[in-house]
Amino acid sequence: MTPSDIGSIASAVVAFAALIVAGVSLRKTNKFGETTDRLNRLLIERETAEGVASKKADLSANMINVGKNDYRLKVFNRGKGVARNVRLTDLNANDSILISSEISRKFPVPILEQHQWLEVIAANHMGAGPRVHIKLQWDDDTGAGHEKELTPTL
Repeated sequence: MTPSDIGSIASAVVAFAALIVAGVSLRKTNKFGETTDRLNRLLIERETAEGVASKKADLSANMINVGKNDYRLKVFNRGKGVARNVRLTDLNANDSILISSEISRKFPVPILEQHQWLEVIAANHMGAGPRVHIKLQWDDDTGAGHEKELTPTL
């Protein structure tokens, strides 16, 4: 073998090694690009979900005791959005501890802001159960006709 043959072989080996390094580098770059695309999709989904959550109201209710034999149904908005046209339906209308005139006087509520609440007087009488079965309905910036059935207990 002549020195020029050795040089040719050495340059071929170096070129082959450079080709392998380039291939590995290309593969890692493609894998990084896929990971970046997946992360970008996840970030977009999270931002979209946060945008919807910031406009969504979440109504709930609890029975509270404010004194001896003095109970109230507390309806509150724990969501980040504003609830509009809030309606309450007493599903135990025949045997309920809620006072129907109190419900009709306070509902529908035009606007219930985040962390805002209102109370409905409850009259605990003989024969009435310790539970109230109600349906809350409201509209918010994500749409109209949201509803939730709840059964608060004394």
